[in-house]
Amino acid sequence: MNIAPQNFFPTITSKSTEEELISAARWLGQNRFADRAEEYDLEAKFPTENYEDLRAAGFLGLTIPADYGGIGVSYETYCKISQEIARWCGATALTFNMHAQTMFWTGSVFDTTPGFDELREEQNRRRAKLYARVLEDGAIFAQPFSEPNSAAAAGKAPFGTTARKVEGGWIVNGVKHFASLAGAASYYSMICTVEGMEGRDKIKKAVYLCVPESAEGFEIFGPWDPVGMRATVSRGLKMEEVFVPDELELLPPGVYYELSLKWPHMFFTLCPTYMGISQAAFDFTVEYLRPGLRDIPSKQHAVAQMRLKLEQSRALFETTIADAAYGPTKAQRMRAYAAQYTIMEHSQDICSLAMRTCGGRTLLKSMPLERLYRESRCGSLMLPWTAEIAENRLGEESLFEPGEPRE
Repeated sequence: MNIAPQNFFPTITSKSTEEELISAARWLGQNRFADRAEEYDLEAKFPTENYEDLRAAGFLGLTIPADYGGIGVSYETYCKISQEIARWCGATALTFNMHAQTMFWTGSVFDTTPGFDELREEQNRRRAKLYARVLEDGAIFAQPFSEPNSAAAAGKAPFGTTARKVEGGWIVNGVKHFASLAGAASYYSMICTVEGMEGRDKIKKAVYLCVPESAEGFEIFGPWDPVGMRATVSRGLKMEEVFVPDELELLPPGVYYELSLKWPHMFFTLCPTYMGISQAAFDFTVEYLRPGLRDIPSKQHAVAQMRLKLEQSRALFETTIADAAYGPTKAQRMRAYAAQYTIMEHSQDICSLAMRTCGGRTLLKSMPLERLYRESRCGSLMLPWTAEIAENRLGEESLFEPGEPRE
């Protein structure tokens, strides 16, 4: 229920408390995002109006450091806010994560990783311009990660998208697919293999670049009609001899690889979306079961099962986001894999139980549970930590230490 004045609209600043930030996200979700979600989903249309609200409230600068004029939230606080947004529109939370992580990787993640002293002056100069594009111009950043060869996003092969160093910048060639915010973003942040590298350097020396949507040779292609997360509009991107100026080099060659090793929780930030979806499905079920149905033992049993899975997911989620920092221990890293797997799998289970418990009417497109059910199916497939990859790493790293010889 909206109890705020009719003319109320939340705005956030770097002085806002965590509670105030989450409350602002909740207000936007309840009063703006929830009512629009059905249309966005049915039409597979990007949530443009939601982003206008996020921009007006100050959320585009959420993960930009406060020293550069942003809100400067911590990783843990960001995850809690993302979870809240997802309760009302999963596609908005998932796409906003791409924008937020471009700012986070170039900001807090970089700043808390030692060993880059000689790079910091130039990085500070470039990211000041990067952040101004967001704070002054209202730019939105996508972060296309997936490629036709999924081994690259999983860290097992070089990225197929390449970058060739030239005077004043880079020339980018390649294809990205499942590129969320396709056509809506101002810039597309992507990992590229540096041409001329050999052996492991093809992976270790990758560069993180930002392609402007107006760049010559940049093309968005392909249809978009998926089962779930339809409002992400994740079409394909093609780059043919695209020039990217040096000032849009987000992280120099080799830095992304070091961050991916030393800051693995940077890949966990898809999970808040699915925590929010799980919570939304549970809330819907509790509200939907009217008096009379609530007395049926099978309904009570199903809700109990949903709550068990939700609490298990939440416990792992809260511990994992509190763990996030440079150089986590093995136990913390393993807990992140376990949380990723559990949250993504339980989201599907919770939504399935909700639909079975609430009954056939929830199959209707007019019901939010039908959308939540479809969106919940997507989480386990998302790179770089799909459910299969998380499970494989849990098993392998439990049995072997790095460098340990194997038969």
